Amino acid sequence: MFMRCFSRLVSAMAGPRPVVLSGPSGAGKSTLLKMLLEEYKGIFGFSVSHTTRNPRPGEENSKDYHFVTREFMQASVDRGEFIESAVFSGNMYGTSKASVQAVKDKNLICVLDIDIQGVRSVKTTDLNPIYVSIQPPSMTVLENRLRDRKTESEESLQKRLETAQLDLEISKEPGIFDVVIVNDNLDNAYAKLKHVLIEEIKKVQNINLSS
Repeated sequence: MFMRCFSRLVSAMAGPRPVVLSGPSGAGKSTLLKMLLEEYKGIFGFSVSHTTRNPRPGEENSKDYHFVTREFMQASVDRGEFIESAVFSGNMYGTSKASVQAVKDKNLICVLDIDIQGVRSVKTTDLNPIYVSIQPPSMTVLENRLRDRKTESEESLQKRLETAQLDLEISKEPGIFDVVIVNDNLDNAYAKLKHVLIEEIKKVQNINLSS
């Protein structure tokens, strides 16, 4: 009994670190994350964020986001149930402790896709993730990507660009991110991301082999 408990304790201590992916909308975070999940099935777990905005076409509740009311989310934040939360374009976004714990309980690398405000909030916790910033090669490229989506009003697009500019400036501050990946070529960016995470990937693979 003691050895079983000790083994579990050692496994938990040696478990994989979570990963924070941050960067402006349109930088390619979602595409890179999708590639990781497809190549490394059973390795990564996506921490599903909460938001008070309405779903976009094709988005599914509890898969893309937990779509909730503002009243529900604010009450949950007030109760201390969120690791981080922020307001963008009048809508709340955040990562709940339960979402992260659900992934960690499966001995998976928990991935958090959060903005720069969220990054600063996570840094005040004991989560100890690997901080990765995914960035566009230029603001011009980012604007073109966002316009090609055809999902934003002009006002919303301009707000996203203003936020992106601020995020990119803040990301230059020392100690904010462990690594910055400029997504000027998707394959190259993905190769760099895998290189950064390979040690944590091996941890999960070893846990799976020993279980």
